[in-house]
This record gives sequence, structure tokens and C-alpha cells, in this order.
Amino acid sequence: MKKTLITGFVLSLFLASCSSVKPNKYIKTISADDLKTHLYIVAGDEMEGRNTGEPGQKKAGKYLISQYEKIGVSYPKEAKDWYQKVPAEFMARAFSPKLGDSENIWAIIEGSEKPEEIIVISAHYDHVGMKNGEIYNGADDDGSGTVALLEIAKAFQQAKKDGHGPKRSILFLHVTGEEHGLHGSRYYSENPLFPLKNTVADLNIDMIGRRDDKHKDNGNYIYLIGSDRLSTDLHKISEEANKNYTKLELDYRYNDRNDPERIYFRSDHYNFAKKGIPSLFYYNGSHADYHKATDTPDKIEYDLLQKRTQLVFATAWELANRPERIKVDRDGK
Repeated sequence: MKKTLITGFVLSLFLASCSSVKPNKYIKTISADDLKTHLYIVAGDEMEGRNTGEPGQKKAGKYLISQYEKIGVSYPKEAKDWYQKVPAEFMARAFSPKLGDSENIWAIIEGSEKPEEIIVISAHYDHVGMKNGEIYNGADDDGSGTVALLEIAKAFQQAKKDGHGPKRSILFLHVTGEEHGLHGSRYYSENPLFPLKNTVADLNIDMIGRRDDKHKDNGNYIYLIGSDRLSTDLHKISEEANKNYTKLELDYRYNDRNDPERIYFRSDHYNFAKKGIPSLFYYNGSHADYHKATDTPDKIEYDLLQKRTQLVFATAWELANRPERIKVDRDGK
């Protein structure tokens, strides 16, 4: 009887310790050097600016898939392959150039306890292509977010190998067509692989490798947009993750409901927020190279890119591992 009680007590302690594993070790696997290596490829001249549906974008997509395969992360078993086809007709708009068929790319790390509950981490991997024979590399927009997903996946996969995989599933979603109207995220939100009612949150990364003029003397910041629009839990978790692990200055100016630039409505998180899914947009602000041929990998501040990527990871870690799913308790306005 005593042996049974002792064994049960030890088991309880073990389970308690497993549920309270901190992400410190895995945050450190997110590497500025690896981010740089990936970005010089994703935003290299060979990708020809990654315009939606064009060969350069498809080549970039194949590179992303190769990196997931390299670390042992696969596409969702609910899908037949790595791609969610986004047909040209879905993206056709009077104000937009004619686009070819394109694809969202997805990868997943399944949850150990609540695999049906999904945390989406998203970034658009398209850019604006070439203009007058000049390549617009899109290193910050949104090569930075694209490679951040690779590093976050690597960190979660290492945790899984160590027996500390996420309790909820993490869907890494590289969306297409953002530059022409948020098309890829809109397509996913209207044709989700997993029921939207099971989607806990979207953490969307769009430009996190530079600094803007408002912070020219101190790059230790990130704009957070939307964190409190639908869930006070999401906002609190984000702030706590930053306090505990990254200590960035969190700038909420573009989360102002009266923001004249309406940044909240201008990236892929918004198509999730419209469906009532708590969504958070990470952004470094605009700069002189925005949508120019000069947005190149050599302009990226890789130490900042690393730290901001670590914040997204730490936030996703808590969302995936906390006992209770975050609550939707706001109206989105």
C-alpha cells in the first residue's frame, strides 16, 4: 500500500513537472545565423521577388518544404500534400493584375493531448515580383516572417523530440497572395483544413526584421496589433511572454481603433479575426525600403529578427500548453 502511494505521488510530481516545462531551452534554438541563412535563400535573386503564382514563388515554396522535411515536420495528415491550392479565379479582382494559380503551404506539429485544437502561426511568402527587370526581393516583407516560421517549427520540434511537444497542435501556414489582397488567408479562412471552431488563435508575422523611423535610435521593440480585440487572455499571455523571455518594448499605437493607417485590417491575421478567432499581428513598421528593390537581406537586423521570433514562439508555447483554451470575451472592435 505504501509503495503504491509513493509511486502515485512520484507520478503526480512527474506529471505536474511535465505540464510546467518552460520554453527557455527551446527559445535558445532560434538562431540569428539560421534565420540569416534561410532569408538569403528565400529573398535571394533566384526567387525573382516571389510574385503570386509565378515560378520564383513556387521555388521559394519548395525550399520551405525541404526545410520542414529536414527537421522531421510533415504536412497535416488531413491533407493530401503540402499545398492548399488557391485558384487564380479566387484571386481575380478588377483592381489587381491577373494572377496565376498559387498555393498556401502548411506544416503541422500535432498536439499530444488536445490535437484537435489548433494554434495557427502564419506569414505570407509572396512578394511583388519584378518591375522593369528589377528584382524586388522582399526580405523584410515578408521574408522575415516566412523564415521565422521555420525557426519556430524547429524549436517546437526539438521540444517534441525531448518529450515536451505542444499539447495543442501547431499549424504553420505560409499564405499566398497577400500583396494582392490577402487572398491566401482569405481562402484558408473560407476553406479551412480544420474547423474554425477548433482554431484557438492566429499569430501572424508580417515584417519583423527592420526598424522604422519612430524607433531609429532603439530597435528593441515590436508593434503588436489586435491582441486585445477578441481575447483579453491573448493580450495577457503575450505581455507575460515578453516580460519573462524577451523584454521588448511593446508598441500598441497601430492597435488604436482610430489608427489613420488602419494597419489592423492590412495583413493576414484579419481574415482570422473576421471569423472570431483571436489574432495577433507582429510588425516592425514601415521603412524607406518598403515595396522597393532595396528591401534586401543585407538590410535585416538579425539580432532583432531573432528576438522577435522568440517572442512569437514563447507566446505560442503558452497558448499550446496552458490547461484551458483562451476565451473569446471581446467583440473584435
